[in-house]
Amino acid sequence: MSKSESTAQQKSAATLDDDEPDDWDKRIFSTGCADENMKLTDCHFEKKDWRACTKEMEVFRACWKKHNNDERTSSKDA
Repeated sequence: MSKSESTAQQKSAATLDDDEPDDWDKRIFSTGCADENMKLTDCHFEKKDWRACTKEMEVFRACWKKHNNDERTSSKDA
């Protein structure tokens, strides 16, 4: 491995380890529903089945609507 490759890998690892919010985090925080999203994601991670997370999904949907994210993101309730 060349020195430049090693330096690039170190910079990449440092970027992954920092606590600064990335673009994804910023978008989630801007919805006003970051906590609800985290609980829903954690539920799915633990249970490996979205159908087992209907309570968390309903809480997230209520938050999404409360913050008018349908209008902001041009999404539609299916």
